Amino acid sequence: MEVKTANPEKVPREFQRFDIHQRIQHIIMFSTFIMLSITGLAIKFWKVALAPKVMVFFGGFDNLFMVHVISGWTMVAGCIYHLIWMAVRACQRKLGWAILPGPKDIKDVVDTLNFYTGRSDQPPRYDRYSYKEKFDYWAVFWGMFVIGGSGVFMTFPEWGMALFPRWILDIWQVGHSDEAVLAIVFIFAIHFYNVHFCPDFFPGSMVWWTGRMSKKVMGHEHPAELDRILKDYEKNGYPPEPYAPGQSKGTPRYKDTEVVYIEE
Repeated sequence: MEVKTANPEKVPREFQRFDIHQRIQHIIMFSTFIMLSITGLAIKFWKVALAPKVMVFFGGFDNLFMVHVISGWTMVAGCIYHLIWMAVRACQRKLGWAILPGPKDIKDVVDTLNFYTGRSDQPPRYDRYSYKEKFDYWAVFWGMFVIGGSGVFMTFPEWGMALFPRWILDIWQVGHSDEAVLAIVFIFAIHFYNVHFCPDFFPGSMVWWTGRMSKKVMGHEHPAELDRILKDYEKNGYPPEPYAPGQSKGTPRYKDTEVVYIEE
């Protein structure tokens, strides 16, 4: 969807959506998740023919379990990193609330269904985060509570037995593995399609690495946000052209204006 502006020649070609901290947090999350998925499935489905081969690859069950535990604690550390980052941003008054669910998400769901079923020819106008992205984000907190919390007590069963009855630990064990399988199915079947395998992004989006999104993709995926940014530019002035270090101000770094907009 093309967003109109009075000065199209001044519109940035790319927009910064995620800073370096957000990208590092995401890399920690998905790398540990993949490792936990590989090792965890081999533990849960140990009778499957492929499981012993996975264990041999890691050098035996003890090594595989150690990698699983280390990956789990690294994921917890990444979650703590994210919470600290949010606290710092809040103290700096730079923490936005766009990730919180709101009434617009209900409208976006209805607009999406109407568009996909042919009842409307207007695609949904997502803002900074679509309802799908918000679901992905908040599902991590639920997963950290259920999977991460149970994993802590399963790693230290003596501590867990001292605080809770045995049946609580049994429930945690079932919930830990079953919730993990649900998360694996969702991530690899739905999340990967939405951000990598769908025709709009195939063979994959690189926003997770660069933190940047092109104006064309912004107009397609987040038209409401792009429209708000451009209106702000029209009102308060466009950002200046970037210049490479050491270049004079009269020597543009790019043929076209290529700047980034950081959403606070």
